[in-house]
Amino acid sequence: MELRHLRYFIAVAEEENVSRAALRLHVSQPALSRQIRDLEDELGFLLLERSAKSVRLTEAGRVFLAEARAVWQRAEDAVKAARAIATGGQSELHVGYAPSLTARILPPTLRAFQAALPGVRVRLHDLSTEEMLAGLRERKLQIALIVRPTPAMLRGLRFEELARDPVCLAVAPRHPLARRRTVTLAEAAREPLIAYSRKDYPEAHEHLAALFAAIKSKPRVAEEHDSVSSLIAAVEAGNGVAIAPQSLTCTAGPRLKLIPFSPAAEPLIIGAAWAKGGLATVAERFLQCAKEIVSKK
Repeated sequence: MELRHLRYFIAVAEEENVSRAALRLHVSQPALSRQIRDLEDELGFLLLERSAKSVRLTEAGRVFLAEARAVWQRAEDAVKAARAIATGGQSELHVGYAPSLTARILPPTLRAFQAALPGVRVRLHDLSTEEMLAGLRERKLQIALIVRPTPAMLRGLRFEELARDPVCLAVAPRHPLARRRTVTLAEAAREPLIAYSRKDYPEAHEHLAALFAAIKSKPRVAEEHDSVSSLIAAVEAGNGVAIAPQSLTCTAGPRLKLIPFSPAAEPLIIGAAWAKGGLATVAERFLQCAKEIVSKK
């Protein structure tokens, strides 16, 4: 199977007519028909149901069309990226990320990626989980570093785990629990919780519910915030405590004290997400850099 077979099949499927597809591709109709039959022979099943004036996709053909488009798009992305670098131009990679969760992964990944592909400009987008998922589906982002969403949220996307971040209790330095070396979930349940907004971070609330279900309790959310900076400010001000990943220390510094749970709580799973059609060449290289960084930690 060659790329031209995919290109020809996509054109015929979209036009639903071999003659119109042949005109679009600037090839003869008999040659186009022969190429499609060669493809079907190689696959071992029919992609099209043919009539005198039109063609229609079989059930298998509909599935193959979606995958063929993805492969063709990846090939085009690869050519564009390579051409931009070869001609001295710049290609761009749009990356979504959550600052507090990726503070230990993103900076070294960027350094490694830019050393490998100096001609590619990385555009970073600090977004909520919902915004990142929408950006991936709309092709505004090529890849996102994110907490693992629920299966329902991942519809049409792929996710690969990169690291696990231990979960702690974040408190103000003068909070009564600040001097403790460890805390229990039962102690956290008695405190007012500062959380991310349910609208933008639904997976954070699912994680909270799962944590407290283990002690047959419910999280008592006092405030919801739409950014890590406002969440840190609220905890620092003494408005409540937060269930937070250990990596929050990279962002909060001495403003908050992060206390491990005993017994340890379920960690947050951090990884990369992208559109189901596949990663563009530059995004695939970015993911490889992230994997290499994590493997060294």
